[in-house]
Amino acid sequence: MKKTIMDLDLTGKRVIIRCDFNVPLKDGKIVDDTRIVESLDTIRYALDQQAKVILLSHLGRVKEESDLQKNSLTPVAICLSEYLKRPIKFINRTRSDTLKDTVKNMRNGEVLLIENTRFEDLDGKKESKNDPELASYWASLGDIFINDAFGTIHRAHASNVGIASLLPNAIGFLVERELNALSALDHPERPYVVILGGSKVSDKIGVIQALGEKADKLIIGGGMAFTFLKAAGYNIGGSILDSENVDFCKEMLAKYKDKIVLPIDVTASLDTNKLSSSRIIKVNELRPNEMGLDIGPDTINSFIKALEGAKTVIWNGPLGMYEIDQYSIGTNQILKYLTENNIETILGGGDIVAASAKLGYKDKVSHASTGGGATLEYLEGKELPGLKVINEK
Repeated sequence: MKKTIMDLDLTGKRVIIRCDFNVPLKDGKIVDDTRIVESLDTIRYALDQQAKVILLSHLGRVKEESDLQKNSLTPVAICLSEYLKRPIKFINRTRSDTLKDTVKNMRNGEVLLIENTRFEDLDGKKESKNDPELASYWASLGDIFINDAFGTIHRAHASNVGIASLLPNAIGFLVERELNALSALDHPERPYVVILGGSKVSDKIGVIQALGEKADKLIIGGGMAFTFLKAAGYNIGGSILDSENVDFCKEMLAKYKDKIVLPIDVTASLDTNKLSSSRIIKVNELRPNEMGLDIGPDTINSFIKALEGAKTVIWNGPLGMYEIDQYSIGTNQILKYLTENNIETILGGGDIVAASAKLGYKDKVSHASTGGGATLEYLEGKELPGLKVINEK
């Protein structure tokens, strides 16, 4: 069992907390602050223990100079200050004399946020490639390291694995919650149903292979369903196709023919414009340029039938283009069924959590993960580098 923040004496210590403040921004403003809110318990605990709190996080991807301004953590500093009801010291550099001096002069109960760790990726991807010199620099700023960024726990970066290998360490409350929720899937109460959506089969090959054996039913919707339908011999019109993985889908359909449940009808349109007309058709009735953008009513009923009596559900990826209301019906109806029937439901991060928030179900499910990629790799049974490096109790 990994050490948690409560296992360490934080009083008067410089505590570096790696958070996941990778929030969506529009015109410089935060669109969804869920990840910030989820980090507050750990930050507040450290402050209550009279620690000097130093926060690190990435935001977006930084590949060129133009990415620096749009991916600054400035809006996060403002948001944090409002939630914590105290001023936040913000240093808009990842390394500088000002940063060192600010840390040196911090008092107990103060908070410092350092600029986007991925600004270091502009010069040789030092953050993403876990540059030892960068990790050593950041580690020199603190006495203790807390990893509370579940969204990057499957990555070996300088700001998580690098620092943790150099300082006394533990996980924060957010990571602890995530691991507790996912550990229930190691020995799930049955029937155990997996719902997979989203666009690409390639993103979920490992999960399909790992959970195909374990799950009682494997419900497949979203864009990835059309690669399975293609593999089953259907004409999929202009729907999204992961052509490189048609043979893989054929293998899975043969191997798990009694477990896999595919759409039987779809809501289709010629394009993704929300003003365009759409029609509900059987999956074998798609015209050459028509795209399936949501599951149809017969499929909703079929999926619900597959979920009847389920005790545990893990769901990754929406069942349609939920961003457009007319294509969110399938995702909405399945979420409604799961929550109204009190089925233990874990949403595996990413778009399905965003969809559940938009549709009003996020707070009604058992757990909504903050890390899609990390959740998938956990379910595949892969080692999570950001967790492995944390000390055992």
